[in-house]
Amino acid sequence: MEVPLSPLELMRRSRRLYGDREAVVDGELRLTYKQFFRRCDRWSSALEKLGVRHGDRVAYIAPNTHAQLESFYAVPQLGAVLVPINYRLIADDFRYIINHSGAKVVCAHADFLESVDSIRADLGGVEHFVALEGSCNGWLSYEGEIERAGEIFTRPQIAETDLLTINYTSGTTSRPKGVMITHRNVYLNTIGALIHVHMTPAERYLWTLPMFHANGWTFVWTITAVGGTHVCLRRVEPSRIFPAIRDEGITMLCAAPTVVIGIANATEELRRLAHPGVRVFTGGAPPAAATVERIEGELGWEIIHVYGLTETSPFLTICEPRPEHATLSLSERAEIKSRQGVEMLTSGELIVADENLNEVPHDGVTMGEIVVRGNAVMAGYYNDPEATATAMRGGWFHTGDAAVVHPDGYVEVRDRLKDVIISGGENISSVEVEGVIMHHPSIQEVAVVGLPDERWGEAPHAFVVLKPGAIAAEAELIQFARDHLAHFKVPHSFRFVSELPKTATGKIQKYVLRGSRSAISKQ
Repeated sequence: MEVPLSPLELMRRSRRLYGDREAVVDGELRLTYKQFFRRCDRWSSALEKLGVRHGDRVAYIAPNTHAQLESFYAVPQLGAVLVPINYRLIADDFRYIINHSGAKVVCAHADFLESVDSIRADLGGVEHFVALEGSCNGWLSYEGEIERAGEIFTRPQIAETDLLTINYTSGTTSRPKGVMITHRNVYLNTIGALIHVHMTPAERYLWTLPMFHANGWTFVWTITAVGGTHVCLRRVEPSRIFPAIRDEGITMLCAAPTVVIGIANATEELRRLAHPGVRVFTGGAPPAAATVERIEGELGWEIIHVYGLTETSPFLTICEPRPEHATLSLSERAEIKSRQGVEMLTSGELIVADENLNEVPHDGVTMGEIVVRGNAVMAGYYNDPEATATAMRGGWFHTGDAAVVHPDGYVEVRDRLKDVIISGGENISSVEVEGVIMHHPSIQEVAVVGLPDERWGEAPHAFVVLKPGAIAAEAELIQFARDHLAHFKVPHSFRFVSELPKTATGKIQKYVLRGSRSAISKQ
């Protein structure tokens, strides 16, 4: 007998086993799994009464709250499709995503009601607007609807190939694309995480990663699967992270690189609040070995480096620990942990290939593109067959990430293909250069980009953010780079900035920095 592979199966099991365990903490609110799932059922019932049926889209704009977490259960168990929108976007982006996805219902946190109202006249396909918190004319009350609803609703037949979510990428040079993720994608990603990293009902997970971001890397379901506790964090900053870790006994969190850097460079006063043993999943960009070393060496935490994309639901690889790593020094282990690692057992086949889709040698030098095929890969981009065909050409999903493979089989991303710097015929990995510069004691963040050069065609230039109170001169940083890099890789200039431009999900926008060449030329 077969049943569809769906995270709803994980919900069924947890409902049966963990009813009296604490499921959710959101400020003063504390819910057991019995209470949490009852709320999910009531919201499913309310949505059904609002006319939501199998295949309909329900869009959410909210930070990490209990209501946002409930959406990942209440919407899918109706057979409807959840559209979790990046709340850091602007109203015009909201307009595009809501209309493009065909959302029938829009649910928004109090902070975004006014923004949605400003575009409401353009949202002709939306039948209902629901205020998750707060109130406004023309908005239904989420809590009011839950209070009035029963717990009975129609449970449709759901296939594992049915859409579970449409997750919109953060567009930088074009409109966001809607990544179609299926029930099967999510289930196998969740199981993969649980195979590679042991978790128990004792886990207390802090939501430092936005739930909208690739479905919170599927931890919206993973923590529930083991009967752990979701601790919601509405604003992600060190001054809130460290007290929450202390007060709630946090054991685990996921964090984008910018958050990891913020944790590593938090004040000593905040760092004293933390207890050792916290496990931190990080991905999205390669963490610098210096950052890994600081978090593991000074805080006593464990970095778990994963790699993937929204399009791969999202995990593809994990930098798994091996027995031979135990005898290495902290700095040597940190260097390994800055690599993306090896295929996860459930993600499918991953290779680093040349332009003809031939696998590159495992020599740690030859670069190619990471391409994958298997269970993790999305169903395609919603209503965009051209973009889907381009991404899936040759029977593989093309990630756009340039990488090498080491002799031990560990993949290491060296750059986005578009960010590789070609200087005087030599390929320069900006990630490698950034990793070296991050070892300088005054540096908090760095981004290296290639800018036009009359002699070399293109040359590396660095943009750096100094740690609070730190001082460094350009000549000092250039000499530091020359002491640790081949000279052709040394940035031709260092520009000091107060912050680096980032997307709404925290990725550095190198195209913006490349547009700063006029400022560089004046230095």
